[in-house]
Amino acid sequence: MSSFAPGMPERRIVRRGVGVLAMAIRIMPKPFAIAVAGSTLYAAATVGSAVVLGWVTDEVIEPAFVQGAIAPGTLAVAATVIVGVAVANALGIVTRRTAAYWMQYGLHAHFRRRVARQFTRLPLSWHRQRPTGELLSAANADVEATFWPVAPLPLTVGVAVMLVLSAGLLIATDVWLAVVGLLLIPLVVAVNVSYNAAVRGPATRAQQRRADVAAVAHESFDGALVVKTLGRESEETERFAAQSQRLRDELISVGRVRATFEPFMEALPSLAILAILFVGALRVAAGAVSTGDIVRIAFLFVLLEFPLRALGFILMELPRSVVGFERVERVLRARPDHQAGQESPPDGDGPATVDIDDVTFAYDDTAAPALADLHAKIEPGRTIALVGPTGAGKSTLATLLVGLAQPSTGTIAFDGTDLRALAPEALTRHAAVVFQHSFLFDASARENITLGGQFSDEEVRAAARLAQADAFIEALPQGYDTVLGERGTTLSGGQRQRIALARALVRRPRLLVLDDATSSVDPSVERSILEGLRDAALPSTVVIVAYRRATIELADEVMFLDEGRLVDRGTHAVLRTRLPAYERLITAYEVQR
Repeated sequence: MSSFAPGMPERRIVRRGVGVLAMAIRIMPKPFAIAVAGSTLYAAATVGSAVVLGWVTDEVIEPAFVQGAIAPGTLAVAATVIVGVAVANALGIVTRRTAAYWMQYGLHAHFRRRVARQFTRLPLSWHRQRPTGELLSAANADVEATFWPVAPLPLTVGVAVMLVLSAGLLIATDVWLAVVGLLLIPLVVAVNVSYNAAVRGPATRAQQRRADVAAVAHESFDGALVVKTLGRESEETERFAAQSQRLRDELISVGRVRATFEPFMEALPSLAILAILFVGALRVAAGAVSTGDIVRIAFLFVLLEFPLRALGFILMELPRSVVGFERVERVLRARPDHQAGQESPPDGDGPATVDIDDVTFAYDDTAAPALADLHAKIEPGRTIALVGPTGAGKSTLATLLVGLAQPSTGTIAFDGTDLRALAPEALTRHAAVVFQHSFLFDASARENITLGGQFSDEEVRAAARLAQADAFIEALPQGYDTVLGERGTTLSGGQRQRIALARALVRRPRLLVLDDATSSVDPSVERSILEGLRDAALPSTVVIVAYRRATIELADEVMFLDEGRLVDRGTHAVLRTRLPAYERLITAYEVQR
């Protein structure tokens, strides 16, 4: 959770919020400068429009009533000036809005890319400790919240210019009118500040409730199969309804605050105009100012209402911006357990050698080791079956072999080079892993196999044939161009596994790790796959997390693990004769079958 709370001191919120806005300006100075220029033009044109209206009142409208006529030249000048000011005002608005949104959306894109790159750099262990909803929020909602005040930021610069020009205009027109106006402007600002202070807590809690509602919805949608099969629809509905009601209550609290303050804020400019008209009437009667002066000042206060509200909007959004940035910053500041290396594996295109030296691994500091004191050498070109009871550490070892996690102690070396020293992209070019639960993208079969890699159609088809996937892919409506749907929902579990296997094989890895990757495949198809892997001219050392006897028998050697330790290794036949625990496990599997 963020360190922000509704009770955070006002100074810290403002300081942090100003820091976020300053950072945004440093990242994208060009669009900000253009937006400020447009805002300044808008401010000058706004004040100018009030000046022009006052002049038109004195020189055109009042003479028309008093004298009953007006010179055509004066009327033409008045029309030209009014149109000119309007054009300048419109140009300022278009320039400011275009550049401001260029800046805001550019910052969104910049930080989304940074967050996405950070996600790819952080290890799997970091991702496992955080819910999917939190990660999605950091890349989307939190980034948007961080830079929500950016678009109106240039307008506040224009507001400052406008207030300075307005104050100068008031003082130049009449001292007493200036006193009235300059007293009302701080009052408007004070009401905005009070409103923002009152709405900050409910608005922030409402933002958190939105995240809670989204999290429940995400879980329900993601677990739709469990919800349906166990008849939990009513319970999920109630859970979602409870979060929705909490969100409703917070939004009602926000609405109450707005209902209290907004009518008063709407009325303030009108009250200012009434006060100016009252004082102005007295000053006109005294001959101190003209009718046009009063029209000019009154119209100016009408125009000031929206800019002052925009300033209040930024103040209201600063807490949300601070919360969003703290969440994004927490992701960007996260560091992996170790720094990635820069080396590449030794040159070669043959099967890899893997050395496991005194490896211990625990998922966290308080957990018992999943692997302990592991020593082994996997010779190049061999097919090794990892066998053991549930919780023996087989999948953990498979994860370590391809660098998705790092040993707590000890080393795993790829062709003599410690995996920690290898650059991640270098390792992924030489090693591939296929897990039991295969993820497919909402793309074509070909795209799911290549994943953007530059492979020819023949290479793709050869990999699919080796994975026993070519036949069913060809039978799809558009063959290899058939879109498989989100997560490959149009395919069976075994078909998804075979496409995932083809995805690994097309890269011709020097180390291929299969973590129960054919568990959903028919045993006869699995045998064909494994025999094909053994007979194919692949440059691969193969490590298989195996359960089926047919799979184990095809391996050159079996490594038997129990409670995170390597108990014994040898051929299937040898282990059956000298290791009772292995014999019991194999027999148990056969009985279950």
